[in-house]
Amino acid sequence: MAGHSKWANIQHRKGRQDKARSKLFSKLSKEIAIAAKMGGGDPDANPRLRLAINNAKSQSVPKDNIQRAVDKATGADGADYEEIRYEGFGPAGIGIIVEVSTDNKNRAAAEVRTAFAKNGGNLGETGSVAFMFDHIGEVQYAADAADEDTMLEAAIEAGAEDVVSDADTHIIYCAREDLHEVVKALETNFGEPGSANMIWKPQNTIDVGADKAGILLKLMDALEDSDDVQNVYANFDISEEVMESLDD
Repeated sequence: MAGHSKWANIQHRKGRQDKARSKLFSKLSKEIAIAAKMGGGDPDANPRLRLAINNAKSQSVPKDNIQRAVDKATGADGADYEEIRYEGFGPAGIGIIVEVSTDNKNRAAAEVRTAFAKNGGNLGETGSVAFMFDHIGEVQYAADAADEDTMLEAAIEAGAEDVVSDADTHIIYCAREDLHEVVKALETNFGEPGSANMIWKPQNTIDVGADKAGILLKLMDALEDSDDVQNVYANFDISEEVMESLDD
């Protein structure tokens, strides 16, 4: 399982839903603000904003919050966010990509560097990790949106490259430049997706044992807890047996 998906499952399992949900709302609102600031406040003319608003709606972000984020970003006092990618290594040689959106580059850099340093990792140079990942589009639908064959056929016809389905979710992968068109085509058949984003998908994952798993998860937590961090991706896998040993 890809590292970012595994991490989402672990967050849920650890009972961090309330905290994670609050952070998710903040991230979604920031993405709306960035998209509106860069491309204007009309989602019909701004594909990135349209995706950001759809993602927020799918997570039940209130309509007033969405409009407030757009209005603030397009107003004279809207914050100027800088988007930065950090790359580093965690315990067991895990590759980690951290996407930051910040109005204070020095603060963000210090928080990311500290998270790595205090939790068994080290910050690397740009490009030191990214080559181990593919930067692609990802669209998610609930499993009940369609059966596997129907979703696969529709996704390929829409221009997607792959579909991974399980009991809960259909995950559709596509070239990043095709994301908006793939989403538009799929919406015709299945309505708005649960999420649609550009992600860093690990090409391969590293199995992490019990001796390293605890400190790795602390590092992931520390990165996620930074208000400037939007997304964290990593190429790890932790078995059910190891997770159970950590729960004990």
